[in-house]
Amino acid sequence: MSQPREPDQGLWPTPDYDHQIARLRAALGCSVYLVELDLTQTHLGIRQLGQAFVLLDLIDFPRPDPARGLAPHLILLDDGRGVNLGHIARISRDRPFNPSPSQVIYQDAGALQGLLFRERRLSKDQIAGRSREVLGRIIGRGADPLTTNLPAAGRLER
Repeated sequence: MSQPREPDQGLWPTPDYDHQIARLRAALGCSVYLVELDLTQTHLGIRQLGQAFVLLDLIDFPRPDPARGLAPHLILLDDGRGVNLGHIARISRDRPFNPSPSQVIYQDAGALQGLLFRERRLSKDQIAGRSREVLGRIIGRGADPLTTNLPAAGRLER
């Protein structure tokens, strides 16, 4: 699954990418805090543990692929993981949550805007209506095609 990108983003990686790579190289050996993209076949989310990791190395990744969210570099951490920068939303120093702009050494602005700061469009009525539809299918009732897109309050009860 690819990470969200702004449709008119243009160049990939972004023009600021090389500057961010230089900041990462300058932070080698330092403790950093990650905001990781949690990518699965069906979900895309954010994982922010608040745990510090030592940034051991920055390695060129030989097969970047923007469609799959793989950036040209990966980071090597002291917990034994190598994480592609395409799976990282933000790396900061000194502070895990709400870092100042000077503490942020890498960020994927498209992922942050698309996942963390995006306006949520779900309402309680939409969630309740969708839950009723799914539960109805599970117990053997088909969804009523005339009321499928109505809010929960507008649906006919059977």
